[in-house]
Amino acid sequence: MAAVLGLDTSNYTTSAAWFDGENGDNAGKLLEVPEGSLGLRQSDALFQHVKRLPAILEQLKETGLPAQLKAIGASTQPREVEGSYMPCFLAGESQAKVMSTVLELPFYPCSHQQGHIAAAAWSAGRMDLLDMPHLVWHLSGGTTELLHVVPDGPLVRATCIGGTSDISAGQLIDRTGKRLGLTFPAGKAVDALSLQAEKKESFHVKVKDSVFSFSGIENKMNALAENGIAPADICWYVLASIIGGVEKATRQALEKYSGLPVLCAGGVASNQLLRETMIRSCGAVFAEPRFSTDNAMGVAILTWRAHHAKDRV
Repeated sequence: MAAVLGLDTSNYTTSAAWFDGENGDNAGKLLEVPEGSLGLRQSDALFQHVKRLPAILEQLKETGLPAQLKAIGASTQPREVEGSYMPCFLAGESQAKVMSTVLELPFYPCSHQQGHIAAAAWSAGRMDLLDMPHLVWHLSGGTTELLHVVPDGPLVRATCIGGTSDISAGQLIDRTGKRLGLTFPAGKAVDALSLQAEKKESFHVKVKDSVFSFSGIENKMNALAENGIAPADICWYVLASIIGGVEKATRQALEKYSGLPVLCAGGVASNQLLRETMIRSCGAVFAEPRFSTDNAMGVAILTWRAHHAKDRV
């Protein structure tokens, strides 16, 4: 069956995916971040993406990329809002446009955030969400936003209705990891350590109109580390505090948007404790862990939807 190709070059992952309307696959690799660092300069991220894209596409081809393609898409910005821009997305966008021109195939753009939403919905077996209003948590290294999402033609339109007023959940987790000497990105290591905690306490996060601040948790985390508290207990403290804020914000949003499904996307959404809490408390829907982190699967899905919407016109 003919398929479409999607590319996503986010701040920390180079990825490519194909989708044929039902099935698909993603190939991706994290960028190399210097030890002890909390991130990359955009110029360094862009350079790594340009170098890695050929190998990622070759990997995807080896694992089943269909020979016949109908269209090519790419994420071109972090979010679909004015002023949302990061140079690293130029790598995937330019590569996709070149391939589109040479192969004489249509090109379809979307945002990184739209891709996250589509990948999560497909992976969770809830593609129907893309055609109805719903709530989405985008929880990642740079984003902690609660979104009200509605259909927008073949794509989706997301409006931020809550989330953090300062640092993101991912930033807090990575700063915790750096403080404890863990490898960046620190999500998996912090998650694993938290399961060994003996002292299970948390910070009371104040939430108003689904908005909260995480800076207080960071201050407390640093104080705990200075006082020699066990790393496992610190990891639990940070994760439980984040989850408490997310859960309260969701409950407040559901008072206004009663009955809407809640979908969780982004790398932080792969945390097991978050999943258990949100499923139990809010009936939330989660993507598979591999499609929670940055990937091009959602870009390919939206490219397919955009191409077939064009065919129906």
